[in-house]
Amino acid sequence: MSVQERKQRERAERERLIVATARELAEQQGWDAVTTRLLAERIEYSQPVLYSHFRGKREIIGAVTLEGATEMAGELRAATAAADDPRGRATALARAYLDFADRNPAVYDAMFRLDGGLAFARDDTPEPLKDAFSALLECLGEVAGDGVDPGLFTEVFWAALHGLVTLTRAGRLRPEDVERRTDLLVARLAVAG
Repeated sequence: MSVQERKQRERAERERLIVATARELAEQQGWDAVTTRLLAERIEYSQPVLYSHFRGKREIIGAVTLEGATEMAGELRAATAAADDPRGRATALARAYLDFADRNPAVYDAMFRLDGGLAFARDDTPEPLKDAFSALLECLGEVAGDGVDPGLFTEVFWAALHGLVTLTRAGRLRPEDVERRTDLLVARLAVAG
């Protein structure tokens, strides 16, 4: 291994450490606790080293967003692969989405509430974000119904899921009704299958 390859590997390892530490800190204490000073202390590197990887918290949030989108896409695909029919896949997708948001609140916030400096729904949207939407579309396109644009249907279904996450986390919906809400959402919107 050349010196250059070793340095590149070490740089990539530091970036993974920064992102993992930011996620851990955000999950424990919230995103307000994630500062470059505290991250530098936790990873035992100086702030200038941290800034050589990320220009600040916004870029770190962006990196967490990309990582979270990749994880979510994988979980959604795994959940829907086990279902036998389109409506069952839509139910599995909805449950997996809500479960991901519940298990990873800080990552979910990075993805959908905080500004990570990433473009959404545009040509320059990063691939992990496009792939996460594709994971939704692959399943939900099957249940959009005749004459309904699958992409538009996916956006509406996704918005409903996001609303359920947001309202449940804010204590505006009874947590014991998550399953019933999910079943109702699928029953009312998923018309094919």
